[in-house]
Amino acid sequence: MRGHEGDPWKTWLDPSWIGVPSPATTGDWWLKRQYGPHAPHLERGYDRSRTYLRAEAEYPGPRTMTAAAEWLDGAAEHHREGGFLLFVDEFDPHEPFDTPEPWQGRYEAEPWEGERIIWPPYVVGGVSSGKLSEAEARHVRANYGAKLSMIDEWFGRVVARLDERGMWDDTAVIVCTDHGHYLGDERDGRDIWGKPMVPQFEPLGHMPLLIHWPGVSGGGVCDALTTSVDLHATIADVFGVQPAHRTHGRSLAPLLRGEATSVREWAIGGVFGNWVQVTDGRMKYARAPEGDNFPLSMWSNRWSTMPLHVAGMAGLPKPDGRARLDHMPGSEVPVIRQPFQAGDALPFWASGGAHLGEHHLYDIAVDPDERENRVGEAAELRMIDLLRTALLEVEAPVEHLARLGLAT
Repeated sequence: MRGHEGDPWKTWLDPSWIGVPSPATTGDWWLKRQYGPHAPHLERGYDRSRTYLRAEAEYPGPRTMTAAAEWLDGAAEHHREGGFLLFVDEFDPHEPFDTPEPWQGRYEAEPWEGERIIWPPYVVGGVSSGKLSEAEARHVRANYGAKLSMIDEWFGRVVARLDERGMWDDTAVIVCTDHGHYLGDERDGRDIWGKPMVPQFEPLGHMPLLIHWPGVSGGGVCDALTTSVDLHATIADVFGVQPAHRTHGRSLAPLLRGEATSVREWAIGGVFGNWVQVTDGRMKYARAPEGDNFPLSMWSNRWSTMPLHVAGMAGLPKPDGRARLDHMPGSEVPVIRQPFQAGDALPFWASGGAHLGEHHLYDIAVDPDERENRVGEAAELRMIDLLRTALLEVEAPVEHLARLGLAT
């Protein structure tokens, strides 16, 4: 459903102004605070779209959940025999943290005066550096809580439709997300906000996964290590289909049916041009680039498939004469490969500079808040070997291992 974050759904403000829920900061408020009159002009599509919203049901999240519930009505009637797959890409509770009453202000510790801060800052050390006040920090968290509660209410309508249609006995339901969000979580003595250039600490990378599986009693907890690509493998398994190219996921069906206690020994993740990490379910190791962070290339079709719709924010550097048609590593999927070298404009994930040699190692079982970096201990050698093994297994480019100082 149109209208969220940077979506250019509306190209001008509602002339009537009757749709504005309440005064709120625009998407460039944090840049203005940091850089004053020299701040780049940043336009967020939602700042225009919100002026057209008249009621809670018109917000993008509620509209998405309403459409999902209505679709289930038709699926229950027309697809019950042959089966169906419904994928609901629900953006909330993503920023902006904007809600109408009765959600607005529900979790405020004290009355808020002035424009509401619906766009969280992206910064390491917001409060600790004095750039964000304690009251503003509480206000941002309260606005996040309000949006989370609002979309939970509307998700409940989808669940209610499953109840009404008696679909639980033969319908699997998976609830997941793509990442978390830092809301002042402290690491190394600094509060983190948004998704700035830091490793994937637990609040960002340890994501919730809730699954209802027909024939399996609810309320259980599974401690097996899983990762996002396993969902694709699970769905393919359920429908009895084989992917047309190599994938890296493991079906979770054996876990859900109680036939296995684990499906993988490691999971990897990372930030383009910066850290690459591996976990075995207990230890988590995030390895930064070594040397000068080169060689570095981007294998992607994102230039055309996922352009950036935020006026004032630099998009991806366009492919130049060095770019060539290649294949996604480990597959036959054709993509553009763009190499970079020192002095180039880099994709924004790496444009702030690489954190060379800043490795992180945590024992999550005893240190879930990642307070004690164990780099230099004997366990680091084991995790380095595990990361190298994982990257080779997914056929990561040799230059990727070289950038991390892992080439042999």
